[in-house]
Parts: sequence; C-alpha cells; structure tokens
Amino acid sequence: MFEQISGKFESIFKRLSGQARITESNISDAVREVRRALLEADVNYKVARQFTDEVQKKAIGANVVKSLNPGQVFIKIVYDEMVRLLGDKTTELALSQDIPNIIMVAGLQGSGKTTFAAKLANFLKSKGRYPLLVACDIHRPAAIDQLEMLAQQINIPVYVDRNASAVEIAKSSVDYARKNARDIAIIDTAGRLHVDEEMMKEAEEVQRGVKPHQIFFVVDSMTGQDAVNTAMEFNRRLNFDGVVLTKLDGDARGGAALSIRSVVQKPIMFVSVGEKLDQLEIFHPDRMASRILGMGDVVTLVEKVQQQVDESKAAKLEERLRKNEFTLEDFRDQLKEIRKLGSLKDVLSMIPGVANAVRNVEVDEKALTRIDAIISSMTPLERRKPHIIDGRRRKRIAAGSGTTVQDINRLLKQFTEMQRMFKTLSKGKFGKMALKNMRLPI
Repeated sequence: MFEQISGKFESIFKRLSGQARITESNISDAVREVRRALLEADVNYKVARQFTDEVQKKAIGANVVKSLNPGQVFIKIVYDEMVRLLGDKTTELALSQDIPNIIMVAGLQGSGKTTFAAKLANFLKSKGRYPLLVACDIHRPAAIDQLEMLAQQINIPVYVDRNASAVEIAKSSVDYARKNARDIAIIDTAGRLHVDEEMMKEAEEVQRGVKPHQIFFVVDSMTGQDAVNTAMEFNRRLNFDGVVLTKLDGDARGGAALSIRSVVQKPIMFVSVGEKLDQLEIFHPDRMASRILGMGDVVTLVEKVQQQVDESKAAKLEERLRKNEFTLEDFRDQLKEIRKLGSLKDVLSMIPGVANAVRNVEVDEKALTRIDAIISSMTPLERRKPHIIDGRRRKRIAAGSGTTVQDINRLLKQFTEMQRMFKTLSKGKFGKMALKNMRLPI
C-alpha cells in the first residue's frame, strides 16, 4: 500500500541525509519536495499546504540545523506531523450497554460498503459479540444476495425483507435482534454511483428511524480527492462518527487516507487490507504513518502472528526443533501459517529495513503454493526422510505437482540448509534459547 508516496519520501530523506550540512535552504527544498509528493498522491491541496507549513516551521528552528543528526531530526518531524494529520491516537470502537447496539454503514456504491459490513460483523464475532447483518440496500438486488453470501461464510444471520422500505427494514431488524439475542445490528444502507438527493434522504430517514449508536462512512482509498468531497457531503447530512478506508491492498495513492480525517475532523476507525473477511484492521495513526514513510510496521505484524499462529502447534514445533526432528511436513505446516498472514509482500513490508527493499521487487506470491504442491506430491516417508528422494522419485514428484525437477532440487537444498541451521542452533546455549522463544512462522 502507498508504494508511490513511500518511494517519494524515501528519496527525499535520502537526499537530505546525504547533505554535508543542513541549512534553511536545503530544508526548504526538502519541504517543497514533500509538498509535491503529497499533491501527486492526490492529497487535498489545503491539507498538503498546512502539513508542509508546519513541517517547515519546526524544521527551520535551531533544533534541526544544529543537530548532530539533522536528517534524522527532519524525518522525525515529518513522522510526527504525519501522525497528527492521521489522527494522533487510535480510536477504538465504543459499544454502549444497549441491546442491540445499532451501527449504520453508509457510502457510495463500489466503495466496499457491503463487504465491510460483513467484515465488521466477523470482527465483532471474534470479540465474543453476536452481530446481526441488516440488508437495507433495496435498490440493488445483488447487494442483498452479496450480503447473504458473505454472511453465510462467517455463519452470521441476515435480516432481509424484500417487500419493505429501507426504513421499515431497519426498524423491524432492531426488534428481530432483541428477540433473537443479537447484541449488535449492522445496517448496510443503499449506495449510489454518486451522491444524489434521493440517496441522502433515504439515509437520513434510516438514521431518524433507528437512531444508530454509530455511523460509519466507507470510502474507497483509491479515489483520492473525490473521496474527500463525498465525505464532506455525507458528514454534512449524516454527521457520521468515523471513517473506514477500503482497498488499501490495491494501488492506493494515499490521498484519501491523508486528507479525509483533516477535512471532516472525524477519526479513521478501520482499514480493509484485503478481500478476505478477516482482513480488517483497527486504524492506528502512528503505524500507518510508519508504513507511509517506508519504516515498516512490526507491531501490526506481531499482532497478526499472535492472532493466526496456533500456540499448541508452535509448542510441538519447538519440541521437534529441539530434538532435530524437523521434517518437510513441519515445513509445509509453517508455510500454511505464513499464508494466513496475507500477502507475502505486505508481510515483508511491515519489517523495518525491509519495507523499502521490497517496494520495487516482484514477490512471487505463488512460490508458497508451488512448495505446498511439491510436498503434497511426496509420500509420507519421503516427507519424513527426504534424503531417500532419488532422481526417479524427483521426476514423479515434479509430474505430480506440476513443477520441474529443478524446483524439487531447489526446495530440497533449501530444506537441507535449514535443517543444518537448526541442528547448529540446538547445540549451543543461545541457540536453545532462540528455539524456545521461536513463535514466528519460518
């Protein structure tokens, strides 16, 4: 995400750090480049100007010019201003004691509104809540079908009435939720291709009819400045509580993320980072600023690992590593754990020092699939004792997995080297400590 603007910032910081000394002149040059990078990312021009004015005001002070590491101090100033622009602190979803809590979801058609409603339901279900999805997009029949299909995947009920108005559906769904022990009702309202009076009136009627505890405005992060204009109109009519950015896994330039909070003065609550229903993250301004500036996001990566990695499997793996019994079956299990974390490039980009390195590198996302296919094409004995795999067996495995003998050779070589490394680690005192603390997938 934000690859274009991250690359611009990396180039600016590198040039400034390479200066023999920092002066007001080259700080002004750097600030001008920062403003250009923001405008090219389709950031609102008023927001870009205010951002760079603040950076320049703080940077031209004696703290930067006289600092031992002025380039680093300038980067810190930009980072702090970026965090402030994005919202200073994380805004958690606050739920009241009312049953049900009513959450209304609004936005344009195609923004990912319906998918977000399902993702939010899945997120709340993982927190021990009992959500109900409410299909109020009666103008687009496919929207109701889509919501039902998504809800089926996560085993969450949907309230549907194809013969009632949106307001009637919303009101009836609240009674249905109370009678069926559903503590949260998530109302998916109608979207249009653009803001129009009919759409806004219907949304206002739903709002008046059920008085939602929270209203979320969903915006496609790839739409840039248009998203800001739409947000302003929705906020004027609905006075929503928070923003949701979708499609951050796509070619998002960053304009919406960097502009919208400043313009409407409402917090960004969630970000959608993939198509799967579990790929919804709470928005953290400091972590997002770190990603945008190419500094990685190791905290989010650790949280992802903690959520996805099976602790009992990790304990068994630790024991097998200690006994030097690591097999290709264990290796395949670890690859499956890695794939749960999402895109391999996104995972690598969260590691500090790696984010910039992988920006322009084509990461082969299918590599893990090929390795899984190769190992699955082996017999149980071959997985446990790969040294028995001779030329004839390699040809058979290659044919069964749709790969080449060279792919088999490469995998076996890498696995042998990995086994050797674990064997060396398990012998030393510090190596045993490392194995004991190993919880990340290999």
